[in-house]
Amino acid sequence: MQAEEIATNEERKTKTRLNKLQKRLRREVGQAIEAYNMIEDGDKVMVCLSGGKDSYAMLDILLNLQRSAPISFELVAVNLDQKQPGFPEHILPEYLEALGVPHHIVERDTYSIVKEVVPEGKTTCGLCSRLRRGTLYGFADEIGANKIALGHHRDDILETFFLNMFYGGKLKAMPPKLVSDDGKNMVIRPLAFAREKDIAEYAELKAFPIIPCNLCGSQENLQRQVIKEMLQSWDRQHPGRIETMFRSLQHVVPSHLADTELFDFKRLALGFAHGIDPSLGESRLSEPQAIDILSL
Repeated sequence: MQAEEIATNEERKTKTRLNKLQKRLRREVGQAIEAYNMIEDGDKVMVCLSGGKDSYAMLDILLNLQRSAPISFELVAVNLDQKQPGFPEHILPEYLEALGVPHHIVERDTYSIVKEVVPEGKTTCGLCSRLRRGTLYGFADEIGANKIALGHHRDDILETFFLNMFYGGKLKAMPPKLVSDDGKNMVIRPLAFAREKDIAEYAELKAFPIIPCNLCGSQENLQRQVIKEMLQSWDRQHPGRIETMFRSLQHVVPSHLADTELFDFKRLALGFAHGIDPSLGESRLSEPQAIDILSL
């Protein structure tokens, strides 16, 4: 009897924790969608499902929001089967059919291309992501999807920011909303405000059928992994720092940086508010009020 009571209490705790996580993720996804106008009435959203925890959670929360949203939008799940050896092709179709979610499996042997082009021991992520992105962009056009939802979360965005700063010499991250270079596709990241550790716990409690990546997932000493460990260390030592850093991406002051393309330093003059002479016309960014870097 005592064992049964313990089991019942554990089940209750698990259910309570799951409900709390779902509410938090639902709130954060809703806030991101509203802040960046990610989804509008009549949209057809192609939800890219990789088989990892992030994309499973994204689909789950979007389906949850779809049922109660004041607007009508369509969700279509799409998986790119890259023909990795040992990839369990049956898992995603069975999962999506059980949910009753419209879906497509796109088969492209990008695995062989990556293994052939990238030297042994080198990072495969760059080429793999470009090939994957090109395929998904093209397929979105085929099915008439006007939005492409990717499962990148807040940690991914911050990691990309530091990767670009440390290794690329740029202040650049992943924007929550992006139009492709050719203007044909719009990418949205509904998990932009969500933390990876919440998503990981949610995925575990929901028992999503996770499929590991045999390309990037098996590589050691990736630059991104180094950045991830750095951020996790900061988070442990200084709780709240991750939140503060992410807020900084949303409140940027170009006049206090050093990019002459974002702020007209050459025309600064004494005797005028913020050094801007109104008679010379507006500078491209005549602030210094904070602006949203993600709109640049």
